Amino acid sequence: MTQLFSPYDLAGLTLRNRIVMAPMTRSRATKDAADELTALYYTQRATAGLIVSEGTSISREGQGYLFNPAIHTAQQIAGWKLVTDSVHAVGGLIFAQLWHVGRISHPSIQENGKLPVSPSSRKAEGATAYGFNEQGKPDRVEPPAPRQLTTAEVERIVDDFAQAAVNAVEAGFDGVEIHGANGYLHEQFLNPKVNDRTDKYSADLLANRLRFTLEVIDAVVAKIGAHKVGIRISPYGQLFDMPLYDQIEETYLALSREIAKRKLAYVHVMNQDSFERIDRGVQGSAGGGLFPLLKKIKSELKDTALILAGGLTRARAEELLSQGLIDLAGFGHSFISNPDLVARLQHGWPLTPADRETFYGGGSEGYIDYPAYRAQPSVVARDC
Repeated sequence: MTQLFSPYDLAGLTLRNRIVMAPMTRSRATKDAADELTALYYTQRATAGLIVSEGTSISREGQGYLFNPAIHTAQQIAGWKLVTDSVHAVGGLIFAQLWHVGRISHPSIQENGKLPVSPSSRKAEGATAYGFNEQGKPDRVEPPAPRQLTTAEVERIVDDFAQAAVNAVEAGFDGVEIHGANGYLHEQFLNPKVNDRTDKYSADLLANRLRFTLEVIDAVVAKIGAHKVGIRISPYGQLFDMPLYDQIEETYLALSREIAKRKLAYVHVMNQDSFERIDRGVQGSAGGGLFPLLKKIKSELKDTALILAGGLTRARAEELLSQGLIDLAGFGHSFISNPDLVARLQHGWPLTPADRETFYGGGSEGYIDYPAYRAQPSVVARDC
């Protein structure tokens, strides 16, 4: 048996295999709360060693996409409880990804049409949120320049993350993943070319850029324990107008050292280079810089597990596991159209391609209607 299909002890939680279903926004929650359809979707995929839920907003302010199941109201907690109960009933494990999008939002989503908030006053050029267009229809919409958060508001958002973690445990999640990747709120603090603050969260010192993320980690750990907390990061990622900067390696190694001190369950690294390049087999600057950094991050983390997601195949995952570079392998898009992905990878069965037109929004089509693979029985010839 390869390492990919062997059990793994994740901070005291026994995973049945080393395959992680990575978080993916699907925009199916018409009332911004998980429902029976959500529960079926995750339960179909519960043979993964660990599921990380789609990003679940910690507050209305933190929302950047319509129809996303959030986790800040009683109704939303109850909706997620339906999901976790269903996943656990078939032996699965699931963490909630806690999410605040920062500037990647739109007034049409915000309460009373307010501007999105961010540590920065800079507009995310070329980015889109999923809100209402001028005709009142759900659509990709361009975020305006955000309103810069006050120092007191930043401190309040730290508390919002901590409360969301408490809500997640109440909803039955086995733990939480802080969404610190993909150009959202945490990266807006970490990136010195985006962060234009002048207070204790400013970009002039590395410690100041790290401060918000570490405060969130500490607040969440204080509420639910380090063994139930992971974080997702995306070094060298450039989604949503996040420019590269000279201190990327210094930033993420310093963050990794602080995470190791706090003994979190895991760090989940997203290789964004795979988003546009992996299908063409092209290695870009992001991937070129990421893997040398990944080795250094792994050496800093000590007992904290390392997950890598983005463009992995079974062969590549097994190679990285055997090298000791990662502990768990994250798969995203392939889980959309292959609910039985673990079995397909293990047996070498073909993968069903996903219909990208049904990735976001809609109903059951392209969501819970992908069938499991049916191996053809061998035909035995008989004499007539």
